[in-house]
Amino acid sequence: MVGLHHSDLQIFAGKEAVEIGWCLRKEFWNRGYATEAAQACLDFAFQQAGLSEVYSFTSLLNQLSQKVMQKLSMEFIKELIIKKFQQTVRFIDMSSTESGVSTKKAGIPMRTETEMFDVILQTAKVLQVDAVAMSGSRTNPKAPKDEFQDYDVVYIMEDLDDLIADLAWLDQFGTRIIEQHNILGNRRLYLMLFEDGNRIDLTLCPKDHIQEWVESEADFTVLEDPKGLFESYSPSPQRFWTSPASETDFKKACNEFWWVSAYVVKGICRNQLIYATDHLYGICQQELLKVLAWQVARNRGLVDIGKNYKYLFNYLSIDKEKEFSALLDFSSLDKITQSLFATMQLFHQEAQSLAQKMDFKYEKEVAEKMMRYAEERFN
Repeated sequence: MVGLHHSDLQIFAGKEAVEIGWCLRKEFWNRGYATEAAQACLDFAFQQAGLSEVYSFTSLLNQLSQKVMQKLSMEFIKELIIKKFQQTVRFIDMSSTESGVSTKKAGIPMRTETEMFDVILQTAKVLQVDAVAMSGSRTNPKAPKDEFQDYDVVYIMEDLDDLIADLAWLDQFGTRIIEQHNILGNRRLYLMLFEDGNRIDLTLCPKDHIQEWVESEADFTVLEDPKGLFESYSPSPQRFWTSPASETDFKKACNEFWWVSAYVVKGICRNQLIYATDHLYGICQQELLKVLAWQVARNRGLVDIGKNYKYLFNYLSIDKEKEFSALLDFSSLDKITQSLFATMQLFHQEAQSLAQKMDFKYEKEVAEKMMRYAEERFN
C-alpha cells in the first residue's frame, strides 16, 4: 500500500501537511515497488492535486524507508523525539514548484520549469521554427525529479544555415557558464549550462531529417507542431530498455570480463594505477553491471535501468548496492587489488546464478583458472 493523506501530526514544520507513506509485505521489499509507486503519488500530488509540499517521516532504524526517500530526491529536515512513539524519527521534506522540485539556489534564483518552457517556446517563435519537441528525463514520469534535470529540446526547421552562421540568438536563453557545440549527422547540438543552474541541450534539426532525431531518442513529447510534422512518428520509450540476456550475449560478457581481468593484473604488477583502474572499472565492472541488469530483467522482463545503469539499484537490495559500492575504492594499488578480487568473486557468483536461472552454459573452469592466475601473480 502506497498513498497520500492529510496528517494532523504537528511535526511537519509545525503545521498540518500532506504525508506520503508506504507499507509493503516483506516478500515485496527490495524490488523497487515502493519507489515506483511513491513517485507516481508525488507526480499526482504536484502535477494534478496542485500541492507544493509533501512530507514523510520514518524511524532512524528504518534504512529501507530512508533509501526510498533518497531515491525520491526528498530533502532531510531534522531529527527529533516524538513522545507519542518514544523513538527518534527522521523527517524528510519534499518542497516543490510546478516541476515538483526545490528551486532555491545561492546567488542567482533558479528559473522555474514554467519560466524555462516560456523562454524555450518564445525563442522558437522568434526564430520561426516549424516544431518543438522535448526528450530526456522530463518526459519520463518515473524519473526522479530534481534541479539537475536537463531540458532536452529539439527545434525543427527548414534550414539551419542562418542560425548556425550567427549564434547570437543563443543569448536569449540566458547567461551561460559553459557550453559545447556538436555536429550529429545532419543536426547541430548546443549544450548550455546557465548561471542560474538550469541546463538546456538544444538540437537544431532540418525538417527533412526528423526521423534521424526520433531514432536517436527513446521517448519524446511534442510541445509545438502546427504543421503536424511529428504526426507520423511515435515515441518508443522501451527502445533502450534492458531485456533478458541471450546466451550469446551472456557468453560474450563473461569472456570479456575474464579476458580483461588479466589486463588489470598486468597494470597492478607494473604499478600502473591509472591503467589498472581504467580496465577494472571501465570494462570489468561494466560487465558486472550488465550481468546484474540481466538478473533484474530475468525477474521483471523488459526494464528501464537508465543511462549508465543509474536506475539499476532501484531494483536490487540495499546489501547488493553496498556490495557493489565497496568495489569502487581505487585510491591505491592495494585498494585496486582488493577491488579486483572482490569484483571477480561477485561476477563469478552472479554469472553462475544467472546461468542457472536461464539454463545457460557458464565456463566455470575458465573463471576459476583466471582467479588462480591473478592470485599466483600476487604471491
